[in-house]
Amino acid sequence: MSLSTRFLPALALAAVLAGPAWAAKDDPAASLARITQGRVAGTPQRCISLFQGSNTQIVDKTTIAYRVGNTWYVNQLKSGASSLDDDDILVTRTFGSQLCEMDSVDLIDRYTRGYRGFVILGPFVPYAPPRKAP
Repeated sequence: MSLSTRFLPALALAAVLAGPAWAAKDDPAASLARITQGRVAGTPQRCISLFQGSNTQIVDKTTIAYRVGNTWYVNQLKSGASSLDDDDILVTRTFGSQLCEMDSVDLIDRYTRGYRGFVILGPFVPYAPPRKAP
């Protein structure tokens, strides 16, 4: 028995076991559910502060999530969503300390560093941990 035929069953088993994990990672609904799990949606906001921002995550071709403190702000894009890819670097030009609805975000390819287009932001829906009862 050759070396490649001995490892083929183990490789097949690894692919079967890893398949659901890969699918869950790539599933936008599961990614959004992880971000919002145990959190309460608030009233959409026009702007968020950039000073406290600590994380940005591309959820899918239509959604970007921004973390500010312990709140995630989910942004459904108004325009350009067909260009968005999770391998993009997001470059935001702002005027002041806030990121606002209708601001544009340039998309730069992570590997080639080439310009790929831009998106226009929509309102920011906050997802915060529930308040504790007094």
